[in-house]
Amino acid sequence: LVIVQFLLTALISFVMYSNADALLRAVRKFAQRLGGARGADILLLASQAIRGVALGVGVTALVQALLAGLGLAIAGIPAVSILTAAAFMLCIAQIGAMPILLPACIWLYWSGHTGWGTFMLVWALIVGNIDAVLRPVLIQRGADLPLILILTGVIGGLIGFGLVGIFLGPLILAISYTLISAWVNEAEAASEPSPLHDEAAPVAVKD
Repeated sequence: LVIVQFLLTALISFVMYSNADALLRAVRKFAQRLGGARGADILLLASQAIRGVALGVGVTALVQALLAGLGLAIAGIPAVSILTAAAFMLCIAQIGAMPILLPACIWLYWSGHTGWGTFMLVWALIVGNIDAVLRPVLIQRGADLPLILILTGVIGGLIGFGLVGIFLGPLILAISYTLISAWVNEAEAASEPSPLHDEAAPVAVKD
């Protein structure tokens, strides 16, 4: 199911990117027509959120998969290319490379290669936990939003909508967060007294 969603996402992305300029102009005009300046700001925020999640999730999955494949190749595990591709799919789905690396460790120990099994176990722990450091850094660079907000959107979107939810979840939370923040700030600004009212009224001087 994850593979089918990934292929559909890639196909839709290809179709949209083939007409990217015209689609961008149409979406920008619609956002400005719908919400004026705020609509344009929300569109920019949405693009930043998608870019940040794509950078964080995609690059992290690629790095984890390549490191996993490197460890498998060094340890002499057969079918490295297939296992690396499977690790990349699992990392995209936020499962991680452990379902690939841990069976490799067990196979090495069972085959009598204790040294390589220990190496693969240590390598699996490093590769399996590198996303906890790399993903937040990349997401924070791509989107100027609270990190916990984006991570919650990624996990919740994946659970609720599947692979597409990795991008849909942070997008919904980012737009909701921006609208609520703007609404609260406007309410606070309206409740504050005007600076002109704070000044003392001029006193007439009688001759």
